[in-house]
Amino acid sequence: MQKGRKRRRPIAEINVVPYIDVMLVLLVIFMITAPLLTQGVTVDLPQADAEPLKAEDREPLVVSVDVEGRYFLNVGNKVEKPIEPEILKAQVAKVLKLQPKTPVMVRGDNSVDYGRVVEVMALLQEAGAPSVGLMADPRGQDK
Repeated sequence: MQKGRKRRRPIAEINVVPYIDVMLVLLVIFMITAPLLTQGVTVDLPQADAEPLKAEDREPLVVSVDVEGRYFLNVGNKVEKPIEPEILKAQVAKVLKLQPKTPVMVRGDNSVDYGRVVEVMALLQEAGAPSVGLMADPRGQDK
């Protein structure tokens, strides 16, 4: 007969420290991999005093023109391979047929001939793009 002894009640609480550790590990992983997900062609954009456009719901189609005047399209996994003008026109037309409100942007290298940029803009209009935006780097921003 143990009259003086009390029965211990179990403590029901969640230890959140392991969850915080997991969250911090995931945060570090995402911080490291996010810059690696950016794909594209290296283009030296001209600098301009322009306001950034409003964020759109749809990801824009971006056609790049590199120093050598080659065209690149950011659709699919083959961003790094140049694309022929007629294939570019056909692929843009397909995308715009499925999603007509998709914004279309052109990234022209700073040292590329202006005529090449105008040619790609004409191709995009023939493909059905109602308007084409030009991309630039803001002035005074170092790389």
